Amino acid sequence: MPSTETRRLGNRGDLLVYFATTQYDGPAGTDRHLADQLSRYAPVIFVDPPVSVLTLRNHPDLRRLADEPKLQVLHPRLARLIPWVVPGVTRPGLHRLVAPMMRRATRAAVARLAAPAGRGTDARLAAVVSTRIDDLWSAAPARRTLFYATDDVTVGADLLGMPRGRMLRHEARTLRTADVVAAVSPPLVRRYTDAGYPAHLVPTGCDPAAYADVDTTPPAAEVRLPRPIVGFVGHINSRIDLALLEAVAAAGHSLLLVGPRSPGYQPQRFTALLQRHNVQWVGAKPFTALPGYLRLIDVGLTPYAQSAFNQASFPLKTLEYLAAGRAVVATPLPATEWLGADLIRVAADPAQFAAQVGLALAEPRPAALVARRREFAERHSWAVRARRIADLVALPGATRDASEPPT
Repeated sequence: MPSTETRRLGNRGDLLVYFATTQYDGPAGTDRHLADQLSRYAPVIFVDPPVSVLTLRNHPDLRRLADEPKLQVLHPRLARLIPWVVPGVTRPGLHRLVAPMMRRATRAAVARLAAPAGRGTDARLAAVVSTRIDDLWSAAPARRTLFYATDDVTVGADLLGMPRGRMLRHEARTLRTADVVAAVSPPLVRRYTDAGYPAHLVPTGCDPAAYADVDTTPPAAEVRLPRPIVGFVGHINSRIDLALLEAVAAAGHSLLLVGPRSPGYQPQRFTALLQRHNVQWVGAKPFTALPGYLRLIDVGLTPYAQSAFNQASFPLKTLEYLAAGRAVVATPLPATEWLGADLIRVAADPAQFAAQVGLALAEPRPAALVARRREFAERHSWAVRARRIADLVALPGATRDASEPPT
């Protein structure tokens, strides 16, 4: 259980601060997985995105944060900070208060959790890693700072409800002041490198251990669809091409949807899709519950729309399906091309996408094929990705394994 009492994580010079774009206790994504794995190399203070009373009012799913302590020690090598800011900080003028308030809260957390530096001890943090474009490097001096871009936020400014000009300025400043730059996809690496900021490719990963026993896990009891089942696990929002899901359902395949839905995304079309007898949506599920749903899924879908924002992304779900030993049908993203696996069927047109699903369902699933999928996913695990990040910020014990895929 998390502790709210003062407990030292380690010497200041050993600590890593991780500024995240997603809440630690939200859907398990890049930030949480990386922070968990990085705690093997250094004690980590995970800093949530800033919240305010207005945030909780506009996002009911985050109201749980009102009852959470601002600073929690989750285990002896990992703490979580929830920085509170004034309401309305996305508005012109007020947005300037975000970074100073986050820096102040982080400095206080470091002071509370770090043992005093002894004689001859470097008073700087071991490292600061940030997936945010806020001006946060000065929160606490560090020997190495790394900006890790997990999305092209400037292309997705409208989706995020932020002015693009402001996002570009913040991104440029962050790139200019970071010691090291890494990005999740080949297009982002090229964009930063062409702009004069040489970037390292560090794609998203997966947690193979979480799906190692998927075939013996009790199946999710609420699923009422007949087998075989085609499944999508993830957020249902504007990043998803609903036409691809409609085509799969229209072909008569059982379609299971697992994950939260953005209420404003195609509400009428989504309702119509759910009215089909062969479609079931079970809503958001915790990460630990996903194996019970993947037990029932025969083919996993990565139906991303062909947008500029998605072109710069690297979906987690493709590798997660493979880690579970499942077949995958995905849209042609640079991330899919980079993986370069014959284990992934690719199609963009709805009819072709549905046809590839049919071929994947007809394919036998012998133990050797399941093992090959899982072995491929293992080479792209979060442990591998975290070791790469740890190496870039020079944490002890982070020597890259020669068997890892090139980045």
